[in-house]
Parts: sequence; structure tokens; C-alpha cells
Amino acid sequence: MRFNNTAQELKKALKLDSSTMHKIAGVILFLLITNPTQVFGQKTMGLIKKKPGSIEKGYVLFAPLYCKTTYLIDKCGNKINSWESKYMAGYSAYLQPDGSLIRAGHSLDTFLEFGGKGGIIEKFSWDGKLLWSYNISSDSVMQHHDFYPMDNGNILLIAWHAIPIDKAEANGRQPGTILTKKLISERILEIKPKGTNNAEIVWQWSLWDHLVQDRDPLKSNFGDIGQHPELFDLNYGQPAPSDWIHLNSIDYNKELDQIVVSNHHQSEIWIIDHSTTKAEAASHSGGKYGKGGDFLYRWGNPEVYKRGMSNNQTLFKQHNAHWIPKGYKNEGDIMIFNNGNGRDSAYSTVDIVAPPVSKPGYYLQDIPYGPEKPKWTYKDSVPSNFFSAFQSSAQLLFNGHLVICGGPQGRLFEVDNLNKIVWEYINPVSKGDTILKDGTIPMRNSVFKCIYYGEDYNAFKGKNLDPKLPIELNSIPSFCQDDKQRKKKKCSKKKAKK
Repeated sequence: MRFNNTAQELKKALKLDSSTMHKIAGVILFLLITNPTQVFGQKTMGLIKKKPGSIEKGYVLFAPLYCKTTYLIDKCGNKINSWESKYMAGYSAYLQPDGSLIRAGHSLDTFLEFGGKGGIIEKFSWDGKLLWSYNISSDSVMQHHDFYPMDNGNILLIAWHAIPIDKAEANGRQPGTILTKKLISERILEIKPKGTNNAEIVWQWSLWDHLVQDRDPLKSNFGDIGQHPELFDLNYGQPAPSDWIHLNSIDYNKELDQIVVSNHHQSEIWIIDHSTTKAEAASHSGGKYGKGGDFLYRWGNPEVYKRGMSNNQTLFKQHNAHWIPKGYKNEGDIMIFNNGNGRDSAYSTVDIVAPPVSKPGYYLQDIPYGPEKPKWTYKDSVPSNFFSAFQSSAQLLFNGHLVICGGPQGRLFEVDNLNKIVWEYINPVSKGDTILKDGTIPMRNSVFKCIYYGEDYNAFKGKNLDPKLPIELNSIPSFCQDDKQRKKKKCSKKKAKK
């Protein structure tokens, strides 16, 4: 009624006839459908772009950092579900086939306060009920960054491991290079959830069991680093922060029974054998591949093991190293979000690496480890337009598209096979679970990673997937339509003309 009255007043004031008014109304309607931002203003968050060719039927999961709520949205930017914890996000979250959510939480204690801190693993039902919670947070061990839910119900996780100074120096660490009370090493734990708040450690691996140093022949681990690429140099890159390694992702290959982790500070990925016993994982022999817990493969920065120079470096503070699933293009290769932090020029890439093998899981021991460069790389046509210095993730879809999370910007987007952006979404949730208003500048809306789940994923069977309102306040309309609706309209128009 208000619009009709305004239209009548406008018609009288401008002395327009009905035909002209209909033409004006048609133009306005066209603008609303084709480019609503011209009418309502510029969208700055929520759904920014959705073009024909983007994956329509699926959902995207993300956990805004410094917030307590995890969100599932559809490709139109509408909220499908959300889960609220009493803990801020501990970076990673995964939707399980039964519809439950497993997420990491930021422990409230003050032990081992470094970037990426978690300390809590929680499991919620689809409707938000807390089913299980486990604390891995002490002054000696702290879960951080990432974890991997296994098919058998166990969880693989990465954890900081605090080493006293005297122990570190007894193992060959150069004196005077540890600036705090402890040196922070890394462990991988496999835990089996029990009850509602407990777990059993059923397997573990510690970097501390796989070191080499060439500074002091009277100390432990002495050897020629260049001849032992299966071990890690205890003194590489000194001086260094106490959080010396900073693993930031973990993935598991069930067929190979291997684990890949991302070593942020040294710009490497490592593959280790999971088939070992606890004792074998602490040794240099045993397991399916005969090397115990030593590295089966490493890649990204051969200077770390004295088999290359800085110009041989290919990874730059990378994140989200994982195997490409079976049945996908480049299956079995490793995809990495290569942040580019430290390149000669600042830009990020998504790289696919094909480790050279004699047969699946058996890596060729040419040193430095090959290949010399990635098998495939995505970067923006203007490289500097795509740069996320930290956090971030990338996921290959079944049709060859990529879903990418530019972490610091809270930017989630899909790239097609021609490297064109066909879908884009800006996280509208800021620090402290503050919901931002569309049309304003997004701030403090970082996202560590996002995950796309297809509509046929088991988690969605029997669930209410009716879209709710967009998350952002005062959402500027996007007029999101899927390809089927668009094709139906085109067909109906053609029939009408006939």
C-alpha cells in the first residue's frame, strides 16, 4: 500500500502517463532481478556472487574464529543449521555421516598460549545437544589447530609437546636458543572416545623420537643431517620461537594407513606411517613400510635437511595438506593451500603435488624429495588479488571445481575449471559472535577453513534442511536462483512465444 501510494504521488508530481509508469516499473524490476545492489546498495557480506555453473546442491560448513557458533549454509547463503558451544572455536570442525558435529574448542586455561590453540574436542548432535567432550590441555600436552575423525570413531589430532630446556639441550639443542622455559615440540595422538567426557590414547607419535643434530658429537642424536632426511634437524632455523614447528593440519589415508601433516614454520609437509605400534612409532624400524616413525616423505623446503637452498623452496607457510579422495581427478595426490607468506612477491596458490612412488605408499628416495614443482597450481590471474598470509584451506570438488577459504578475510569462494570465480561468500560473524550488518565493512571475521558437503552426504538424510534467513543483519537481497529454476523460466518463456 505504501509503495502504491508513493507511485501514485510520483505519477501526479511528474505528470507521467500510465504507459511511462509501466516502463519505469519494468526497469526497476529488471534491476532488482539482474543486479539488486544497484537498487539496495552494495553487498559486503553473506552471498556476494553466484553464477551459473557453480555447484548448487550442497552445503558449506565453517566455524568463525574467536566465536562459539559453527554454521552450515546453503549455496544461497541461507543458514541451514548451527551449533553453539561454550568455548570459542579451536579452529577445525567436521560434520559426521550420522549428522553429528565434531569441533575443537579453545580451552579456557592459560597453558601453552600460542596461535592455533584448541585443547577441547566436542561432539554435538544435529540438533545441538552436547554428546561428548574431552580435554587435551595441560602444561605438557595441548591439542591445537586440527584433527581428523576416523571411520572407526577414533580421532587423530596434533598436540603441542612441551620439552624442558635441560632435556632439549641434552638432546643436542644449541644452548641459548630457547627463549622461554620450554621448547614446544609436536605429537600426534589417536584417541578413542569413551563415555561422555573421556578418551583412551590408543596410538601416538612424537617428533622428539625422530631428531638429528650435527652440533655436538657428545650429545644425543648426533649425525649428518644431509644423510638423514628421514629425521628432523633439532637446530634448524635458529633463533626460532618456542612454538618451534607449528603443525597446522592433519589428514589420514586409510588405504595407505599413512598420515600427512603440515609443518608451518619450516614450510614442509611430512608423511608418516600409522601402521606402527606405539613402540615402533618411537623407533626407526617396523610398521608396514619398515621405517618406524621416521618420515616416509617430506616436501616443500629441502634446505631444512641440507639438500637444497632457499631458491629450491616451494612451500611458504602452507596450510591444509590433504590427499585428494579416490574417484576425483588427481586422486591420491596431495592438495595444499600454499599461503605464499615469504615468497618474493605476496600471493597465495592452491597446489597439487604428486609424490614420486614405486608403488602406492612407497616413496622414491631421490634426495631432495621430488617433484621439483607442483603438478598443478591455481592462482589468480592477477596473483596479488589472491593472498591469505595465514590460516585458509582449499578443497577439490567432484567436478574439478575448488572451494577455497581465504582465512584472514573470511572469504569463501568457488572456482570453476576455467579458474573463474562462480560463487563467493563473506563470513558475516565477527569476534565474540557479533553478527555484522550487510553493507558495512567486514572486520575480525576470520575463518580457519571451510568444508563443502554434497547434498547426498549421509549426514543430511532425514534432516530438516529448510533454509532459514541469511546470517548477516539487514541482508541485501541477492536473488539467488539455481540453474534448474533458471532453465525452467527460459523454457516457459520460449513456450509462451510459440
